[in-house]
Amino acid sequence: MLTVRGLDVHYGSVHALKGVDLEVARGTVTALLGANGAGKTSTLMAVAGARRASGGAIEFEGRALIGMRPEAIIRSGIGVVPEGRRVFASLTVEENLRVAGSLHTDRAEAERLRGAMMERFPILAERRTQRAGLLSGGEQQMLAIARALMSAPRLLLLDEPSLGLAPQMVDRVFDLIAELKAEGLAMLLVEQNVPLSLEIADRVVVLANGRVSVAGTAEELAGSDLIRGAYLAA
Repeated sequence: MLTVRGLDVHYGSVHALKGVDLEVARGTVTALLGANGAGKTSTLMAVAGARRASGGAIEFEGRALIGMRPEAIIRSGIGVVPEGRRVFASLTVEENLRVAGSLHTDRAEAERLRGAMMERFPILAERRTQRAGLLSGGEQQMLAIARALMSAPRLLLLDEPSLGLAPQMVDRVFDLIAELKAEGLAMLLVEQNVPLSLEIADRVVVLANGRVSVAGTAEELAGSDLIRGAYLAA
């Protein structure tokens, strides 16, 4: 479904990604792990079109993504849950979802999806008129995921969805990821919680210093010293 080959990304003179390869098959979860600064977010942002690739190829369902605008990438079937949630703090919960739904040319479909999000996330229905900036961290994360799902994606990019959340909410987020996977949604997951990532993922790619250091199935790599060594690498 998603194929990344030889991906290079530069930040000025800094070579952040150096020939990264990864794949996400339809209906599966690929976990992208690594230490801080390893290049995980840069990889997601390059796929989403928010970071310009300086080399390599990114294809989604056979279509080249490099050079496409971010909104066109979202319309092609990719949803993004950014690190830090980045909800529109001054807008209400409902307004956040309406903004996300504006990508749809079919207004009735946008309304249907908004209703579906309210059903899936009862806490958002309860808070629908509350400003997003006043929500708890966990509630904001639910809103960020709901907002991404408003585009009816076939592939979801999640960047550190458990970051800064209480343990109970971390469990809720991963339960939701499991639900979405069971429904057939493919995901590329960046996450610091390695044990939970290994439980949910089908494949694992570990980055170190902008390169893939370890890759394989979660079953192959669970409990492996290779994961620990690569993950702790600077």
